[in-house]
Amino acid sequence: MIEFPPPSPGERTLDHEELFPIREVARLTGINPVTLRAWERRYGLVQPTRTESGHRLYSRADIDEVRTILGWIERGVAVSKVGKILARNRATQARPEQAAQPPAKDHQHWQNLLRQAAQGFDEARLERIYGQVFASYPLEVVFQEIVMPLWQELRIAHDGFGRLSEWLFLDTFLRARAWQRLQLTRDEQPTRVLLAGLPEQCRELELLVCALMLGSSEVSVSLLAPGHPLEELSLICERMAPDAVVLFSNHAPAADLSRRLARLCLGLDCPLLFAGEASEMAQDSLVGSQVVCLGGEGRLMRRRLQQCLDGHLDS
Repeated sequence: MIEFPPPSPGERTLDHEELFPIREVARLTGINPVTLRAWERRYGLVQPTRTESGHRLYSRADIDEVRTILGWIERGVAVSKVGKILARNRATQARPEQAAQPPAKDHQHWQNLLRQAAQGFDEARLERIYGQVFASYPLEVVFQEIVMPLWQELRIAHDGFGRLSEWLFLDTFLRARAWQRLQLTRDEQPTRVLLAGLPEQCRELELLVCALMLGSSEVSVSLLAPGHPLEELSLICERMAPDAVVLFSNHAPAADLSRRLARLCLGLDCPLLFAGEASEMAQDSLVGSQVVCLGGEGRLMRRRLQQCLDGHLDS
């Protein structure tokens, strides 16, 4: 770890932040230096600070971005396309409605506390910290900016003894709390939405978080466990009679996705919507179809869902 001196005019402002050499970033993320340099040169991903002698120094925000890139690659997104996703997410976070979010250093503070509790397998401490985070920030901020990035980081960092157990411990805790919160929000809402994940393209916690994001005082979300075949959704909808069906995925969409969704629409008597990061990646291929893309950001998903239910949002 290196303390970088104050920058000269025109250089990146460092504010005395901790900076790490490339070998340390490689150790922390599992990505070798050759790949990190290639991401920077070929795709413009992760732009580290340079010393006068040309050595790369990475901030904690840079390391977080490396882990984010890893998460997208693991979901099936080509590294050449990750830059567009990151740019879109930064633009979304820069909107005025996102101004209430805590700064990145606060994200890292809470993530460090949650990480330490998971590493110690200390459920009581994890419960306390989890409650403190929810007492401090809105639900969207808690999950999108603090909890889920840490969950994703630990999920892909299985390169050391005990790492998988730490992630499973955190995942089990979060699934239980998210499910509990979802049950507490179910009152007598007038509108009922059915949420299902694309087969083999999401985990239970991601579905639970999406359900929490979509729910409101007007909308109740019923969740299908991961694994339900798309072909049987028409049967389920016939018996449950929801006001809308939402499919969810954070993985890169398959080439035949638009065709499969178009066929699915034919068997449904309610609107079909698509949520998660995959919906933004598939939006162009779904133009002109009956499928409505909700996006992957919490407030945006909820707003578009309500507009669709009110008949004010076209596919």
